[in-house]
Formats: sequence, structure tokens, C-alpha cells
Amino acid sequence: MNIVIDSNILFSALIKNSKTRKIILEYDKFFLFPSFIFIEMQRHKNELLKKSGMFEKDLDNLLRLILKKVMIVPNEVLIPYKKGAFRNC
Repeated sequence: MNIVIDSNILFSALIKNSKTRKIILEYDKFFLFPSFIFIEMQRHKNELLKKSGMFEKDLDNLLRLILKKVMIVPNEVLIPYKKGAFRNC
């Protein structure tokens, strides 16, 4: 089974040292990230810094650790599944 992490899960793991962060960092397989998650992250980086209370370099280091646990999925791969995903919500 493949588990996709959306921006809300990523942001949660970056903001707070929580179970979410622990699960991501300790999971023995890879998670999937949609590639557009990086656009969202750049858009909200100041908010992430403020809410996490971290310095930018610390947030970047944590993101690097998380990225070691993920495979990036290009948007082109996800587009055919978009309608079905919304239909199942």
C-alpha cells in the first residue's frame, strides 16, 4: 500500500514535534508526495516558521529529513485520478 502525504500532513509534521512527525520519520517505507506540495510550502513558509517557532535553517533541516522518507510524484501522474479522488471524499 502506498500512502500519500498531502500538504496538511506535511505542515503538521513541520510545525509541531508530534505523532505525525514521529510516524513520518520512523516509518520503514516511503510516503508519496505530490510535487505541487512544494509550491504550497513556499506559499506558506513564513506561516510555518511562525507557528513552529523554528529558525529557517532548522525548518529546512527538518524538511530534508522528511524528504529522505518520500518519493515525489509528478503532477502529470496524479491528474488522471483527480476526479475519482474528489468523488470518493
